[in-house]
Amino acid sequence: MKIYKNFEKRLLKNYVIGSTAAVLGVGGVFVFTTLRLSTFEFTVLCGILLTSCVIMFSLEYVFFRLHTAVFKNYFSKQQPAIPLAEKAYFHAHHFPIRTVKRILGPHLLGLSIPALSLTAIAISLGYLSLPYYYMYLASLGAILVAGMHAIIEFFLTTKAVQPVLRTIQERTLKDHGKILSLSTSKHISIQRKIQWSTLFIGTFPLLLFALANQVRLYHLSAPVNGSYWSWAFFILLIGISFAIYGAYLLFKDIQQPMNELQAGMYEVRTGNSNAKVNDLYSDEFSKLIKGFNHMAQAIQSREHENKQLLESFFATMAATLDARDPYTAGHSLRVADYAMKIGQMAGLPFQQLVQLRKAALLHDIGKIGIPDVVLLKESKLTSEEFEQIKKHPVIGADILAQVHPFEAMQPLLPGVRYHHERYDGKGYPEQLAGENIPIFGRIIAVADAYDAMTSDRPYRKGMTHEKALAILKDGKGTQWDPYLTELFIEEMSLKSIS
Repeated sequence: MKIYKNFEKRLLKNYVIGSTAAVLGVGGVFVFTTLRLSTFEFTVLCGILLTSCVIMFSLEYVFFRLHTAVFKNYFSKQQPAIPLAEKAYFHAHHFPIRTVKRILGPHLLGLSIPALSLTAIAISLGYLSLPYYYMYLASLGAILVAGMHAIIEFFLTTKAVQPVLRTIQERTLKDHGKILSLSTSKHISIQRKIQWSTLFIGTFPLLLFALANQVRLYHLSAPVNGSYWSWAFFILLIGISFAIYGAYLLFKDIQQPMNELQAGMYEVRTGNSNAKVNDLYSDEFSKLIKGFNHMAQAIQSREHENKQLLESFFATMAATLDARDPYTAGHSLRVADYAMKIGQMAGLPFQQLVQLRKAALLHDIGKIGIPDVVLLKESKLTSEEFEQIKKHPVIGADILAQVHPFEAMQPLLPGVRYHHERYDGKGYPEQLAGENIPIFGRIIAVADAYDAMTSDRPYRKGMTHEKALAILKDGKGTQWDPYLTELFIEEMSLKSIS
C-alpha cells in the first residue's frame, strides 16, 4: 500500500498546486488586474471565486476517488489475481487521459458553471456593475486556462503513475510468471501529444492576452499609457511562463524513454546481455522498448547457447584427448575439477574461474602433436622420447593461439603452456620460477600432478590418496607453489576425513 499512498499523495499535490496556479493564479490575476472594481465588487468576486473553487474541488475529489479505486483495490490484496492485475495495469496506462478528462469535465464545469451562474445573479441584483458580455469572455478564458492546466497535469500524471506501473509489472511476474504488456495498442500517440501541447503552448499566451486586452481596452477611457503596458507585460509574462513550463514537461516526457533506451543500448554494447528497459509508456516508445527488450533477450539466449556450445566443445575435446589413452580416461575433467577447487580457495574471481576450467580441460591438447608410439608407450621413455613429450605444452598453446577470436583464447594460453613449469625453475618449457609462472600454470600443475599420481598406469598402480598428498607436501616450494599446494592438501585432507 505504500506505493499507492505515495502515488495518491503525489497526484493530490500536483492537482492542488496546478489548480491553485491555474484558477487562483492565472484566472485570479486575469480578473482582478484587468477589471476596475470597487472594494465591494472585489469582495463579491472573491466570494464567487472561492465558492466555485470549493464546488470544483469537491466534484473533482469524487471523480478522483472513482478513478483511483482500481489501484486501491489492487494494492489492498496480498497477491492480486491476474484479471485484477491486468485491469490495474491498463487503468494505469489510461490514467493520464482520465486526468485530462477530469480537468476538462468536472474540473472545468464545476468551476465555470457555478462561477458564471453566481456572477449573473450578482449582476442582476446590482452587486456587480459588469456587462454580461464579460461572462462570455470569462467562459472562453476558463476553457483556455483549463486546457493548459490539463496539458500540464497530463505530463505530471504520466510521471507519477510510472512507479505504480513498475510495481504491477514486477508483482505479476513474481506471483504469476506473466509479463504484462499493452501489446500493439497505445492510448495516445507522440504525434497527438506534440500537436496538442504545441497548440496550447504556442497560442495560450496570445489568446490569454487577447481576452484580457479585450476587457482592459473596453474599460480604458484615456489613451494607452505606461500603466497599460506594465499590465500587458505582466499578463504576457504569466502566459509565457505557463507555456514554458508546459514545453519543459513535453521535453521531459520524450527525453526520459530516450535516455532509458540509450542506457540500455550502452549496457548491451558493454557486454551486459541482461540489459532491460521497463516498459512504462503508452505511446510509440512502448513498441520501441518492447523491440529493444526482445533484442536483448535474443542476445542473451544466443550468448547462453554459445556458452553451452563452447563448454560442450571443451569437454568433448578433453574427452577426445583422453580417449587416445584408455589409462587416462577422464583425466582432463578431473584436473579441471581439482583446479577449480584450488582457484576457489585462492579467491579467484568468477570470470577467472571460468577461464581456469577451460584451460585445465585443454591443458594436454598439445599431445595431439605427439606420435602414438611415444604417447602410448607402456615401457620407460628414452631421453629422446621424453623430449618429444616435453613439447606438448608449447604445441597446445600454439594450437589454441590459432583459434579465433584470439581474445577469447588468450587467457587460457598461460595455463596450457606453463603447467609443467616447476616452482624452483627446473621445469619446462621455459624454466620459469616462483610467481613468474602464471597462476593458471601453477594451479594446473598441482591438479595435474595429483591426478597423475592417483591414476593407474600400465606400468604401475595408482598411488593412494594419502601418499599423493604426502608427495605434494614434500614438493612444496620446489616443484609446486607452496601456498596453492597447501590449500589443495587442506581441502583434500578434509574431504578424506568427511
